[in-house]
Amino acid sequence: MAEQYGNVYSLKMGPVWTVVLNGFSTLQEGLSKGDHMSDRPAFPIHTDVLPDLGIVFASGYSWKQQRQFALSTLKYFGVGKKSHESSILEEFRYMSKEIASHKGKPFDLHFLIERTPSPTSICALIFGVQIEGSIWAQLYNAFPVLMRRLPGPHHTLQKDFIDCFLTEIQKHQDKRDDEPDACFDGGNLVKCSFDLFGAGTETTSITLRWGVLYMAKYTEIQEKVQKEIDSVIGQSREPSMEDRPNMPYTDAVIHEIQRIGNVVPHNLPHVTNRDVQIGGYTIPKGVIVMPNLTSVLFDKNEWETPNTFNPWTLSEQGGENLARIELFLLFTSFLQRFTFSMPPGVEAVFKPRVSIFLSPQPYQICATLREE
Repeated sequence: MAEQYGNVYSLKMGPVWTVVLNGFSTLQEGLSKGDHMSDRPAFPIHTDVLPDLGIVFASGYSWKQQRQFALSTLKYFGVGKKSHESSILEEFRYMSKEIASHKGKPFDLHFLIERTPSPTSICALIFGVQIEGSIWAQLYNAFPVLMRRLPGPHHTLQKDFIDCFLTEIQKHQDKRDDEPDACFDGGNLVKCSFDLFGAGTETTSITLRWGVLYMAKYTEIQEKVQKEIDSVIGQSREPSMEDRPNMPYTDAVIHEIQRIGNVVPHNLPHVTNRDVQIGGYTIPKGVIVMPNLTSVLFDKNEWETPNTFNPWTLSEQGGENLARIELFLLFTSFLQRFTFSMPPGVEAVFKPRVSIFLSPQPYQICATLREE
């Protein structure tokens, strides 16, 4: 449709007019409009259950308040810092044992990856680490004066997202009359926790599944990544984010997996909260705007071989977040320890399953320990 109508066109989706943005420059222009398009449409499936709550589908003051609180709280817990790497690598150690137990025979990686990229990182952030029955708690009870001064996990007993949110609810309870727009309550706590789970697990797990599938298909690329891993990290220690600047090929492969995997093809829809100019057109207030990310990731004007897996096509864009750190550490750990291949006589299938996300069709994979 963009080829026929241009990079900015409108269409009716049901009874609602939607403007679709296509192409890198158009999306860049549209998404850089500040808070002109920061609101989300009101979808009945959400408003009937949890109206205007949380972060992902909230709008206006509530969205700004919850987003600011979530970002500052996660930053306080060290998300994006080196201290968070240990919990991510703990995830891999769990997965590694499970994968090795199949002894090179075909197995379904889907369930293992789906259930793993949350227990230690996201769960620990949201629910905290329960240590009441641990040796640390016993030492704290026996020697409280000493343990209050010594570092250790006994200081993190009540330091998680939920505790911080409950504290914020208590703060706003006393001044509710003076601040009628305060949005810290039980409903928002549930929805924000749900949003953090979704943002922190689904896209990462799908991208990892795409990554393993592409490595099994393009074995020569897998070998190059492993060669770089062996050169920079070796086999005697675990990967670190500090290794990433020294691993340009591995980084390029991860970026290319994200590009060609196209996990969130249409981003999430926005809605204009005032008239806005994009691509020479005036989009009125209250119109849904859909940024077509697929048009950027497969744009023939931006990529030499848009439909081919080519690890050198993407360059570093800058910026870090939990998903990117987790993706680098887990992907590198996978290829440091295992070589992946398709079962004998089976061809890799790259036609995606379509929903909000584009995920691989269910597949079986063989994983061989590299030291063997």
